[in-house]
Amino acid sequence: QVWLIESGGGLVQAGGSLRLSCAASGRTVSAYTMAWFRQAPGKEREFVAAIRGSGGTTYYADSVKGRFTISRDNAKNTVYLQMNTLKPEDTAVYYCAAHSRGSYFLGASYEYWGQGTQVTVSS
Repeated sequence: QVWLIESGGGLVQAGGSLRLSCAASGRTVSAYTMAWFRQAPGKEREFVAAIRGSGGTTYYADSVKGRFTISRDNAKNTVYLQMNTLKPEDTAVYYCAAHSRGSYFLGASYEYWGQGTQVTVSS
């Protein structure tokens, strides 16, 4: 079993930055693909970014490419999402996910999920 705790969300003005953290416990996640998804009110959950456990290859949704950076610190069993140049359309609950058994961009592929952290970007 893996437990994921997200933190770092909050209210920020458009153009600002936030860094989300996802701390894992219960098992080391260094070998797992880790990802961030988000869900805005009235919308479906969508893929944001993912990072492989081996080699650290990263993937991004087109909507965040060039603005967001996913990284991991295996010594701390933690994954991060640095979000820069935030836009009002980035407003959502952001979820951390671990251990993809399939396509990295599909939520159904992930075995473990955090409770989410709210990010609100004001215009």
